[in-house]
Amino acid sequence: MKKIQITTTINNKPRKLEINPNQTLLDLLRDEFGLTGTKRGCEVGECGACTVLINGEAVNSCLVLAPQIEGKEVLTIEGLAEKGELHPLQKSFMKHDAVHCGYCTPGMIMSAKQLVDENPNPTEEEIRTAISGNLCRCTGYVQIVDAIKEV
Repeated sequence: MKKIQITTTINNKPRKLEINPNQTLLDLLRDEFGLTGTKRGCEVGECGACTVLINGEAVNSCLVLAPQIEGKEVLTIEGLAEKGELHPLQKSFMKHDAVHCGYCTPGMIMSAKQLVDENPNPTEEEIRTAISGNLCRCTGYVQIVDAIKEV
C-alpha cells in the first residue's frame, strides 16, 4: 500500500510523517511513537481506554484513521506533564486513589481534561456524563469523580 505524508503535532511536537492510509491513530501512537499510555482496549470505540485529545476534543483513537490528524494537534497522556510536573488531574487521581488497575486511567484523564478545559467547575452530573464513554472494570467511579471534582 502506498504511504501518504501528513503534517501534525503530537504532544506539542510538530511532525512530518509518512503513514499507511489505513493505519489507526491508536496504532500510530503506540507502534510508531511508543506512546503506550494510550491503551488498546475494545478497538470498537466502546471502552474509552484509547482516548486522546485532537484539537482539544476527546476521541477514541481506535476509531480515527491516522490521515485524519493532518494539520491537527494530538495530545496523549504522555503530553500532559510539563517540565517533569504531573498535570493537576494526574495528581488528583493519585490523591483520591482513583487509579486502581490503571488500565482506564489515561483515557479517563483525557476525557476529564476536555471537560475541565471547557468547564472549570463541572457538576457531578457533568463529570459523569464526560466520562461516560470510559469504562472502569474496577468500578472505581466514586474516586474518579472525586478526583475530577477537586481539580
